[in-house]
Amino acid sequence: MASGPHGPVTTSEPRDLVVVGAGPAGMAAAATALDGGLRVVLVDSGAAPGGQFWRHPPLHAQGTLPTAGLHHGLRTYRALRATLSAHRRTGRLTLLLNHHVWTTAREDDGFTVHAVDRTRAPEERPVVLRAPALLVATGAYDRQLPFPGWDLPGVLTAGGLQSLLKGGGVVTGRRVVLGGTGPFLLPVAAALAARGAEVVAVCEAAAPSAWLRHPVPLLRNPAKWAEAARYGGTLARHRVPVRTRTAIVGAEGEQGRVAVVRTASLDVDGSPLPGTERRIEADTVGVGWGFVPQLDLLLPLGCDLADAGDGTMATAVDDGQRTTVPGLYTAGETCGVGGAALAVSEGRVAAVSVLTDLSAPGLPNARRLAAERAAVARHRAFARAMAQAHPLPPAWPAWLTDDTPVCRCEEVTAGAVRSAHADDAASDHRQVKQLTRAGMGWCQGRMCGPAVHCLVSARDQPYVPAERLIATPVTLGALADSGETTSDHT
Repeated sequence: MASGPHGPVTTSEPRDLVVVGAGPAGMAAAATALDGGLRVVLVDSGAAPGGQFWRHPPLHAQGTLPTAGLHHGLRTYRALRATLSAHRRTGRLTLLLNHHVWTTAREDDGFTVHAVDRTRAPEERPVVLRAPALLVATGAYDRQLPFPGWDLPGVLTAGGLQSLLKGGGVVTGRRVVLGGTGPFLLPVAAALAARGAEVVAVCEAAAPSAWLRHPVPLLRNPAKWAEAARYGGTLARHRVPVRTRTAIVGAEGEQGRVAVVRTASLDVDGSPLPGTERRIEADTVGVGWGFVPQLDLLLPLGCDLADAGDGTMATAVDDGQRTTVPGLYTAGETCGVGGAALAVSEGRVAAVSVLTDLSAPGLPNARRLAAERAAVARHRAFARAMAQAHPLPPAWPAWLTDDTPVCRCEEVTAGAVRSAHADDAASDHRQVKQLTRAGMGWCQGRMCGPAVHCLVSARDQPYVPAERLIATPVTLGALADSGETTSDHT
């Protein structure tokens, strides 16, 4: 193995599969493919495998930070880590951490994956990976809906609050209000309360009775409601009120950060009910309206998409996690948000498809594959029920004043977006971007894109993220070196 002064590290040993993303889906896929005899490159932007779900503190701080009890499925995580470590020692696995993939391309003999190595930041080195098969498991990110004051310091995503807890044992704020919809609010609230924060309220926009319309997925997934019951017990012990059909509709600041949260009860369509607004003192707000599949690396390859049922589009796959592009597979939240257990099963099924398509010798037995596919079907059914029980409130734009920032990067207001739509000049978020710069900032529309879409598109039209040829910020130097070099992991 060698490296040039500008080019990436090179190796002469061929690889069969590149897996992008080392979360639950990517780890399970890589482990299954390795057990089946393939030579795998697993690449991730993090400092350790696990993704956001199994996010851990840095190695030097593990065991010293209060993160015990924040993780679930650790037995699965440890088993996957052990499998990956064993194959890494034999040389069958190349594990590239702190590597950010910025684009992928389809070639005649497979796929090329372009990444930058940031193990010695701020230095960036280009890395080019090639293999006949590519599996993308890049997960999802928090979906946000704006409200007056959401740009104040102290207003975070619910996922951001959890990442601070898992990655550093950091409890953000003393008085916290959580809002949005979906079961993810419960573990965040329970973890904060158990670690000393005063969780003043959890505002759930949906009504619990919505689950009564979906009894079968609940009964077939007892671990899900058992987990919710445990969180509920923690919240009860800490006297955390959970207010249903309630939303955070505004926040006010004092001395440069959030100080007051305004909540209101919601009508059936999500409109705030007159006379129900409450003002709550708080120094931290966590908001989460579900998640958006991370499709940046898949869209440029021409994959077909499918309605995920929760207001977003996801990658269309067959029962083997194959996309509509030959040789390209995906698993986990890129196929629709459904949780870590689903992601692990989808990763294993996807790897079996790779093994089959590459005629590898080590296919798992038929009974094991049937069990994984049954698990995928069961968890997907639960995910669909969850999306129907926790929809976005249709009338949420009524919370917005015209001067509410919708795109925080470019400071584009709700009034500007509404004007672009009212003039019939913009019918989707891409056209709004052209007219108002909404989505042209640092986040490239990841934060504001779903909200802009809801403001200007038909109610039943799911959000399709814009296609980006460069998925993550990369320096011009690394970009130039990547184009000049022919070195690669092959």
